[in-house]
Amino acid sequence: MDDVTAERDFYLRILQLGQEEKIELLLAEALSLITEISGARKGYIELAAPDDDGEPFSLSKDLSDADVADVREKLSGGIIAEAMATGEVVYTPSAMQDVRFSGRQSVKLKRIGAALCAPIGSPPLGVIYLQGRLQFSPEDKARLALFARHLAPLADRLLRRVQRVRDTDRTLPIRAGLRNHVPVVGRGRAMAKVLQKVRSFAPHDITVLLTGPTGTGKTHLARLIADNSERARGPFVQVNAATLKHELVESQLFGAVRGAHSTATQATDGLVAAAEGGTLFLDEVSEIPIGAQAALLQFLNSGTYCRLGGTRTRHADVRIIAATNCDLAEEVRAGRFREDLMYRINVVEIAMPPLSARTEDIPVLAEHLCRACTGRSPALGGVTLSPAALSALRMAPWPGNVRQLKSAIERAVILAVGAGRSQIAPAHLFAGDDEDEAAPLGFQDATRQFQRDLLLRTLAEADHNVSEAARRLGLARSHIYNLIKQHGLKKR
Repeated sequence: MDDVTAERDFYLRILQLGQEEKIELLLAEALSLITEISGARKGYIELAAPDDDGEPFSLSKDLSDADVADVREKLSGGIIAEAMATGEVVYTPSAMQDVRFSGRQSVKLKRIGAALCAPIGSPPLGVIYLQGRLQFSPEDKARLALFARHLAPLADRLLRRVQRVRDTDRTLPIRAGLRNHVPVVGRGRAMAKVLQKVRSFAPHDITVLLTGPTGTGKTHLARLIADNSERARGPFVQVNAATLKHELVESQLFGAVRGAHSTATQATDGLVAAAEGGTLFLDEVSEIPIGAQAALLQFLNSGTYCRLGGTRTRHADVRIIAATNCDLAEEVRAGRFREDLMYRINVVEIAMPPLSARTEDIPVLAEHLCRACTGRSPALGGVTLSPAALSALRMAPWPGNVRQLKSAIERAVILAVGAGRSQIAPAHLFAGDDEDEAAPLGFQDATRQFQRDLLLRTLAEADHNVSEAARRLGLARSHIYNLIKQHGLKKR
């Protein structure tokens, strides 16, 4: 390939970088291109986080974690620091012999020879660092400078996008530190606090108590904690204590020897043994009968247990996560729950807020649930939530929380498909359970439904500004407030 063709291809590949819409993919393609063109065996690229509290975006090639640490920290006072400070490409034919860098311990230990480093943008958004070649030519230096200059606006565009998302999604910086195998959906301040606790406590092998109203997603949260613990590769065993037979709870948890009870025709292992090396999630822990609570307390204190009817002590390496929608202190006062067990399972408490405390999450939750529902069947594909429906969902009360919202979405999807609609309307969401959908509405009911739909749509279009909605509808503000109350809508 001649020089002209090589130069043309280089420019074409730089232009192709502009098509990347994710910052991680941009870094991967950029590092691959510049190391290939320069002949560098090793490389590192970093972009500063768009906010002061975030972690930088970085990627390396053929560098160990220790090498990356050297590049970021030990060399940051040398080659990279000089490139960032001067805004110019820094080149050294041999860092070990360069008086600027030879005194650094990492240079001596790694025996770093030729190296190139260029700032990305002015003022710098980040750096590109190259090494692992016997020598770099003046052409390599010029080409790296050109590359960094063209990369800067592409990186700036994606960094600004990240910042816009982070401004609206408070959970994003926290999620970056989580292995989010389970979709715990939410963007607001309340969910950010929950996820921050998960990030802090999940890695530590301690008992966690999840509290909050029914239907808020405590099961998903328990799974997220397990996925981000040292036991992530172990089993995750889930049991709802309310579904266990009271007289057999101890047997189901810890197993039983043959003849221990009327149905124990052979020795059995319990849920604790099944969770060996992993996590046992005890949902509705307050439903465990008082008689079986002593055995659970002993296991939590010592990690040992006996099968029901047995005498041999067994050991299990299991982490317990418990959940309840009850006030355990009240259960203790009523004599239904042991006080010592309450303190033992409540080493760390993470409270899941109800939907009423995080209404900003309702639209994104609704869209997630809608996609999940339509994705299960080709016949339901393509149905989306209309703006008016999203507005109605946010304004409506959800005493059953996410579980109730999920049921409403699933029903609305089916009703919309049955009506031949590609978008879910408020009427699909709040249709009465016993309503005959095929029956024509009377004049009064039709008028009321039209008023409700028009009000919801206008409020959504006016961004919930009552004065603006009143202006658009030609009504007094007081009339709008009366309609909101009349139709049972929740004011934002």
